[in-house]
Amino acid sequence: MNGYLILALTTPLIVGALGWLAVLGVTGIKEPADSGDVLPKPADLGGLQIPPGPAVPFKTNPLWSDIPARLDRLHWNRFHTRLCVVLGCTWAFIGLIVTLVGPLDPAIRNVLPVAAEPVDLSVLIYLAGMTLGALLFSWLSDRFGRSKLIVLTVLVSLLGTIATGCAWDVWSFLSFRFITGAGIGGTYVAVNSALQELIPAHYRGTTIISLNGTFWAGAMFSALASLVVLNPAISNPEIGWRALFGVAGVLVFVIMPLLYLIPESPRWLIARGQSAQAERIVTSIEAEGGRKGGGQLPPMVEVIQLFWPDQTTILGAVRLMLISHGAFDYRKRTVLGLTLMASQAFLYNGIFFGYSRQLEEFYHVPDHDIGRYMLPVAFSNLVGALVLSRLFDSFGRKQMITTTYVLSGILLAITGLLFWLGVLDAWGHTACWMAIFFVASAAASSAYLTVGEAFPLEIRARGIALLFAFGTAIGGLAIPLLFDWLVPVGVSNTRYYSFILFAAMLMTAAGWVAWYLGFPAARKTSEVAAFPDGGKEESLGGG
Repeated sequence: MNGYLILALTTPLIVGALGWLAVLGVTGIKEPADSGDVLPKPADLGGLQIPPGPAVPFKTNPLWSDIPARLDRLHWNRFHTRLCVVLGCTWAFIGLIVTLVGPLDPAIRNVLPVAAEPVDLSVLIYLAGMTLGALLFSWLSDRFGRSKLIVLTVLVSLLGTIATGCAWDVWSFLSFRFITGAGIGGTYVAVNSALQELIPAHYRGTTIISLNGTFWAGAMFSALASLVVLNPAISNPEIGWRALFGVAGVLVFVIMPLLYLIPESPRWLIARGQSAQAERIVTSIEAEGGRKGGGQLPPMVEVIQLFWPDQTTILGAVRLMLISHGAFDYRKRTVLGLTLMASQAFLYNGIFFGYSRQLEEFYHVPDHDIGRYMLPVAFSNLVGALVLSRLFDSFGRKQMITTTYVLSGILLAITGLLFWLGVLDAWGHTACWMAIFFVASAAASSAYLTVGEAFPLEIRARGIALLFAFGTAIGGLAIPLLFDWLVPVGVSNTRYYSFILFAAMLMTAAGWVAWYLGFPAARKTSEVAAFPDGGKEESLGGG
């Protein structure tokens, strides 16, 4: 099926969904503080010194709160550990249901002849679902809260996964993958928004990159499971792949009750006028042991200016991201976030998730052995994120983002050259992938960290979603379709080499963009990091 036919099939669905979102964006939702809570006034904040607030032309009714500073002064405590365990398990199971299609691809194609060339239709539909799901659920996340949307989006992903295992033909399979992708796109947005707002500033980079890395623990499980279900001596592959989708859905269902342990973001609550509930949550977190070595918590000396969410539209967020408002110019941050998102989307969606087919086509690896090669690469992704995450807080955002992206690009170029020279076998290629994705895993996670820190609370979820959606559309959809048009279908080696080389160029370019447009955010309160300083931020240290 050629790229034009794929576009013809998916365009009506995409346009219809975007049209509906546009209606939401135009009409918007005005959210008055109707909870009955009394918001703190400057005079009620214990005599703390209040810094002068900037004049913001696109928001009104500023309010002041000490809650952001109270959350960010905390040492690591039991609450943060519990939050990371719950979200880490959730993210691992999300990784399982996302990556199942890779190692199971041969068995699925034997039963359901999903198009393999020029662009895998199932991947295209899945990415379209992720893109639209991110946009829809980001609006709902800013409207109804982070914790509720985490539960909802995981539930959607769960149901889509179980239904995929029950697919009776190609189109039912594609429909269920679309639903799964929509849920996962929403989960990306809701989880990263919650982490930005609940984790103390001095642990934020380490935590977000590490937790995004736990995705690959699930990928390891899918690779191991494929060794069993695709082995004819152990099970019937035509039944085994369906059973594995069902098992994955059940495992996600088991952790659903744990998601209710995640409290609503106090930052989100205070911006909605629900100060009493926000105060109760912050007090309970402080009571969980925010002390280090028996010492007292640092004194609370800072209050932060927040704003009523008067503009809750998608179009309002787009205007803020693309139009300068004096000192509040987010255009550079938008370019930075889109560049990082698009380059990592092409690397993972355009290359990595098709590795099972490359093993089959170029190295003639049997279906039931593909998991042996996917497992070490998934392990390398996991370890790389865990090992390198700490450096994003200690060494600096700008320095680490540039280093990981550029180094990934260099390693990709070397791998592409070795592949072109024909000196790699299946294990040699896998070893190259392990080296690349050890670094690239942290780079990709840093893209989500960056876009979460780039924008203020009021549009954070929508900012993440917009850059995630358009980055995925560019890197995961548009560029592969362009390659399909430019590179003849029959020249498989040339196509694959071109993909690797272009990914190297994209990752390297994104690294240098990060160096020139990066902004200081390490160990800074997210409210402070989210407001650019009149374009002077690039000259600041700390990254």
